[in-house]
Amino acid sequence: MLYSMTGFGKATAEADGVKVTFEIKTLNSKQLDLSLRLPSAFRAREAAARELISVGLERGKVDAAAAVERIGGAAPVEIDVDTLAAYKRQIQAAAETLQVPAPADWMPLLMRLPEVYRAATPDDSSEADWQAMTAAIRGALEGCMAHRRAEGERLEAFFAERIDGIAALLQRVDDCEGERVTRIRARIEEGLQKLPDVDYDRGRLEQEMIFYIEKLDVNEEKQRLAQHLRYFRETMQAPGLSHGKKLGFIAQEMGREINTLGSKSNHAGMQRLVVEMKDILEQIKEQVLNVL
Repeated sequence: MLYSMTGFGKATAEADGVKVTFEIKTLNSKQLDLSLRLPSAFRAREAAARELISVGLERGKVDAAAAVERIGGAAPVEIDVDTLAAYKRQIQAAAETLQVPAPADWMPLLMRLPEVYRAATPDDSSEADWQAMTAAIRGALEGCMAHRRAEGERLEAFFAERIDGIAALLQRVDDCEGERVTRIRARIEEGLQKLPDVDYDRGRLEQEMIFYIEKLDVNEEKQRLAQHLRYFRETMQAPGLSHGKKLGFIAQEMGREINTLGSKSNHAGMQRLVVEMKDILEQIKEQVLNVL
């Protein structure tokens, strides 16, 4: 089964007066590229959180963030003294500029101004806080992987349709084979007839023609391409999470066989089939980049 590297998950967990909301967004990337934002109280736990996310997601560009909210009572607050001092300096400067008296009682005025209060954040998280964070991370990972699997099912249908398309085109190559050999032989004989007063050994000509046609034989390429198509299908259905890199390698091998078919074709109809195969293969390669 396939999983996409595109996913989204969000979960919330509560414990002992704290509510943690964790959100994960993922996109495609060759390796794990994790950007994690945690509240300052959880900085000491960042390595553990990264490990938890890395094991759960394996690969992709990951943007993860946590938000922590105190519940079950009034949240502790702090007065931002620096903000109060900045307000007072500006008011005094404005009073001097406008030539009006400064306030007689500063505190009631200053305490009504915006952003002089801020939520108090503990220097370190408690064990209960970390348990809530862990539960939220696991829930978000579960949601993200469910989303990845849903996208993976869509990719499976996409690949199956394209693989069937290449297989159908490969079957049509057989229709060109007999006509191709006949045309090659006729073209060589026609070219010899245009040469005046040339005497040649008919038996030797037959030997050389057989050798030339054998060099243009594409049976091995057709067999190997058919094998790659089967292997691609088997890999899609194989158990496990990560198949993207293997599917990429198989697609590369498919491309080599298709290119060899084109170089050996010597037939307009077969070359058109090869171009169609290449077009479908490029669609496959583009979407394989999204597979985990």
